[in-house]
Amino acid sequence: MSLVFKASSEIQKQNSECLVVSVMAGGKLSQAAQQLDQVCDKAISALIKRGDIKGNIGEALALHHLPGIKAQRVLLIGSDKGKNLSKADFSKWTKTLLEQLTILKVKDAYVAIQELSVADQTAPWLIEQLAIETELNSYQYRSTLSKPKPAPALKKLTLNTAANKAARVAAERGKAVGTGINTARELGNLPGNICTPSYLAKQAKALGRQHPKLTVNIVEEKKMRELGMGALLSVTAGTDQAAKLIVMEYKGAAKTKRPHVLVGKGVTFDSGGISLKPGARMDEMKYDMCGAASVLGTMTTIMQLQPNVNIVAIIGAVENMPSGNATKPGDVVTSMSGQTIEVLNTDAEGRLVLCDALTYAERFKPQSLIDIATLTGACVVALGSHATGLYSNQDDFAEELLTAGESIGDRAWHMPLWDEYQPQLNSNFADMGNIGGPEGGSITAACFLSRFTKKQRWAHMDIAGTAWKSGASKGATGRPVALLSQYLLSKSDKK
Repeated sequence: MSLVFKASSEIQKQNSECLVVSVMAGGKLSQAAQQLDQVCDKAISALIKRGDIKGNIGEALALHHLPGIKAQRVLLIGSDKGKNLSKADFSKWTKTLLEQLTILKVKDAYVAIQELSVADQTAPWLIEQLAIETELNSYQYRSTLSKPKPAPALKKLTLNTAANKAARVAAERGKAVGTGINTARELGNLPGNICTPSYLAKQAKALGRQHPKLTVNIVEEKKMRELGMGALLSVTAGTDQAAKLIVMEYKGAAKTKRPHVLVGKGVTFDSGGISLKPGARMDEMKYDMCGAASVLGTMTTIMQLQPNVNIVAIIGAVENMPSGNATKPGDVVTSMSGQTIEVLNTDAEGRLVLCDALTYAERFKPQSLIDIATLTGACVVALGSHATGLYSNQDDFAEELLTAGESIGDRAWHMPLWDEYQPQLNSNFADMGNIGGPEGGSITAACFLSRFTKKQRWAHMDIAGTAWKSGASKGATGRPVALLSQYLLSKSDKK
């Protein structure tokens, strides 16, 4: 899908399948809509007077073959006041636009967007957001369907604005972010019998083959044992699927520049192990690798934009299954850091994968270190599906990530990481237990990880509530690819 720019003072002469103009609150026509109304014998204002559309956000009305207008259709979209919209209202406006164009099976449309503005945001920000949403609208899961639904027809969206550098850069960034999100969605939606640890490793290698600045190394189980990754290997002990530690290094800046490091939890299916999960909705545990998916999605975005920054992406890819070889509750394992862990619950496996991956990350001397994981149901209880849980050992780092999320519409919420929670992890038989009891479960999980990142500028993102949707609209969301991309791009010397 391409986003192009073409400023025109005579919108009625645009040769497009569909012209898109705004109707504001109270039925007031935007300037572009007024132009069309003049040449079609006031047909639009007649419909307004009849009450067919009032101008509220989310309203839409399609008109066909209006006299004096070259385009086949005119789509009226409610835009409320039009100026200084909230981010939420602009998002709703954009989704309404794309939904209607999909319903109309339009291949190309000309959109009068210049008359819209969002409070405290620039015109390039609007373009970037529209580019992201347009790319997301193009995604459709097809991989395991014998008769998938037809893909959206939309191929080109033309905006009535000048093709200046700022607009082109915004469109390029938005498309790249959208592509990264869709990559993460596709990986998350694939079933566990396809998207295995080996499959994730193959996807990383394929990305590396496409881009000379990206090198990919797969650490196999034999090497993990030599490194002392007893925590990670305890998770994969019960499955026939070999664990993979996937390491991607993007060299976009000078070698002297320390990298920013992402670490993704990649449990491609989580049965809970011996601490077996209930059967209801266990199918959704294919989504337990969405942290890994978001890392691969973010790297897809980065490869398209090639920023001047060094990045290392690490994925701990495992499958958690019960068998005669599986780790048992009460077993004690030794992590790569040398700290011992009593495995009180084998369904608290993600932190066991992450703690060794985080220790491994130390060798890269990170400027910043972020882990992303569908870690705890407790985070879903605390924040629902709207905000990612964000923890950090440095408040200014947390603020950077929060700001990145707010600016691109991928929000997080700063959660406490206080020492008062640490004693809940005490164990009589190891340096720590892998769970801290029923109270503050998302917090104690973060506290566990903090014991392996004391020397780092570190943040943990619990995406258990934001990584996928359940119910009729079940599917991966691709979060927090947008937030991570925004943060990493802000670290580039060329912006």
